[in-house]
Amino acid sequence: MTLEKAARAVRENAYAPYSRYKVGAAIRTVSGKVFSGCNVENAAYPEGTCAEAGAIAAMVAAGEIEIAEVFVIADAHMPVPPCGGCRQKIAEFAKGDVPVVMATVAGRRSETTVADLLPGAFGREHMDGD
Repeated sequence: MTLEKAARAVRENAYAPYSRYKVGAAIRTVSGKVFSGCNVENAAYPEGTCAEAGAIAAMVAAGEIEIAEVFVIADAHMPVPPCGGCRQKIAEFAKGDVPVVMATVAGRRSETTVADLLPGAFGREHMDGD
């Protein structure tokens, strides 16, 4: 399954009764496995989860820890990038040159890299005691 198909399919399962803004995300790991996630809203609004975070959680739960590609799709007039928190989550599991494709359900696309999405990302090297 392509990342786009996986993201489009899971987007339909998004739980977005408040914003009605459904987002789907799919990631491919370096082993070739695909994991997907959708946004899940909550009446206590900041307690929801993003599609990208859901895909990453599924990946980690399956024992994978390295992202090779990211695809995010939403019903918007222009491709929507991951939020700041998800950019940090993606950067935790992806090298800077990993491609990130953002798309609309109508077919518009934009591509960037993890490093361009989050320049100067905080990483484990910042936690070293040296």
